[in-house]
Amino acid sequence: MSACADKVLLLHGLLDGELDAAHSLACEAHLRECAECASELERMRTLRERVRSATRLQAPEHLRRRITTALSEARSKSEAPPRKAGRERIWRFAPWAFGGSMAAVAAAFAFALLVRLPERNLAGELVASHVRSLLATHLTDVATSDRHVVKPWFAGKLDFSPPVIDLAEQGFPLRGGRLDYVRGRVVAALIYRHHQHTINLFVWPAGADDTGGTGAAHRDGYNLLHWRQGSLQLWAVSDVEAGELQQLRAALESGAGG
Repeated sequence: MSACADKVLLLHGLLDGELDAAHSLACEAHLRECAECASELERMRTLRERVRSATRLQAPEHLRRRITTALSEARSKSEAPPRKAGRERIWRFAPWAFGGSMAAVAAAFAFALLVRLPERNLAGELVASHVRSLLATHLTDVATSDRHVVKPWFAGKLDFSPPVIDLAEQGFPLRGGRLDYVRGRVVAALIYRHHQHTINLFVWPAGADDTGGTGAAHRDGYNLLHWRQGSLQLWAVSDVEAGELQQLRAALESGAGG
């Protein structure tokens, strides 16, 4: 069996979080009807995870020492003034040295892309989930501003406890919660409102691939804010201003502390 020829590019776009909301919905609808495409998407996911695992390998210590020694020797030679008789040999060596430098730059650039790729794909996945929740009228599974109703609703459905805090006094009233699916696992989505805007707050346990700290991003017209709170990582997604997401974060941390 093989995937539909006209859907292969869409499958790659869906996997990488590059599709807009309309194409994401259309592609997911097709996957529910086409076992071949669904199988191909799963194969692509498996291959990507293997590549990610391979990039986490560390060089052996003896190899690190050899590279460090070679770099030190090369630096010492480059700083020494060339002898006149050796100029011809130096100019023959120059193209090779330049090519080696360019190769090192290219390798460093490729490594930087590999490091940032998971985070970039995650941002696209979260924006797609945010937009889908608005388009599919599935914003909440439990619609209430009472945190004493929302928090117990998550119990038994998740292997962690999301921080459920009503922030109406700070301008971010709670509207409910739902279950969502991000990065291959079930996560909590808490829904807040700010004026006429909806904010999805995605919450799940921090893993080994979470670098920690705070990060902001802008994707497809939406702002995202990421931070860690205890053993959890949180992503807020909305079309509000980036500074207003920072206000939400401050209010949540203040409420959790209180």
